[in-house]
Amino acid sequence: MTILVTGCAGFIGSNFVHTWLASSDETVINLDKLTYAGNLANLKSLQGDARHVFVHGDIGDRALVDQLLREHQPRAVLNFAAESHVDRSIHGPGEFIQTNVMGTFHLLESVRAYWQVLPETQRQSFRFLHVSTDEVYGTLSPTDPPFAETKNYEPNSPYSASKAASDHLVRAWHHTYGLPVLTTNCSNNYGPFHFPEKLIPLVLLNALAGKALPIYGDGQQVRDWLYVQDHCRAITRVLDAGKVGETYNIGGWNEKPNLEVVNTLCAVLDELKPRADGKNYAEQITYVKDRPGHDRRYAIDARKVERELGWRPEETFETGIRKTVAWYLINQAWVEDVTSGAYRQWVGQQYGA
Repeated sequence: MTILVTGCAGFIGSNFVHTWLASSDETVINLDKLTYAGNLANLKSLQGDARHVFVHGDIGDRALVDQLLREHQPRAVLNFAAESHVDRSIHGPGEFIQTNVMGTFHLLESVRAYWQVLPETQRQSFRFLHVSTDEVYGTLSPTDPPFAETKNYEPNSPYSASKAASDHLVRAWHHTYGLPVLTTNCSNNYGPFHFPEKLIPLVLLNALAGKALPIYGDGQQVRDWLYVQDHCRAITRVLDAGKVGETYNIGGWNEKPNLEVVNTLCAVLDELKPRADGKNYAEQITYVKDRPGHDRRYAIDARKVERELGWRPEETFETGIRKTVAWYLINQAWVEDVTSGAYRQWVGQQYGA
């Protein structure tokens, strides 16, 4: 048995491969374009493992995807491949449309052609699982209920709009062509291998380097935080038992303002890696101009996936952030690799020197 997984050199995808192979002998065909956030170092420990086959390529390359499907005959395709950073989407939305919308379209077409000619028993068991985000639902006021699967889509950034479009394509390919799809919409992930343009790894690494810890606006933007390995376990459960055509919201039950997240991270660093001068890392916090169209609050209602599939996160934010900080402290070679060159230029452009 084999699964084809796209975008598995990135943050969530690489964690999924590690989580999957820790409990399964089923081969993973890993297709990744290796854009700036794709990093083969995330998969270094899998070198020589026959259960993991890496292929460098684009989900929009129909000839390549068609070949992989014919050659490996996967029982499922899981799509993690996406451009995912809101700030980058504001500066350059074209890449997000190309990957998240057109890439998903081409992938769906390849998968549909493959699925339609499978023997009947394989057609019935085949699944296409699309990994998406809670940002497609827009923003919430402090008193609004969390996002349920029935919430209207109201994306507010080029990134979330491109992901919303991809979700709609997946839904349409199910209702029009019968493709057996599953969609998951997750809250903010954090954990090992997180590319340091996002809040938690950016602040963590800046703190260790003695740099300012940039907080957008007043720091009161609220997000639900989901430890990445909990997310990967949820995806596995949805793949195994999810109802075809359904959407499952996956969250961590950890709503926190960004400023509280940063202060908690600083407190863990104070304990595990104290500053040489004895001061607190929180003294490095600085406020920068808010980004355009910054959504105020996201929150996930994850009761459906718990009720129907029995999944619930194992980590609290306090346990997950401690594991995350510890991982970064002992993986400095990985950090040095990903923070070289173009990434430093991006941070300077976005937050200032």
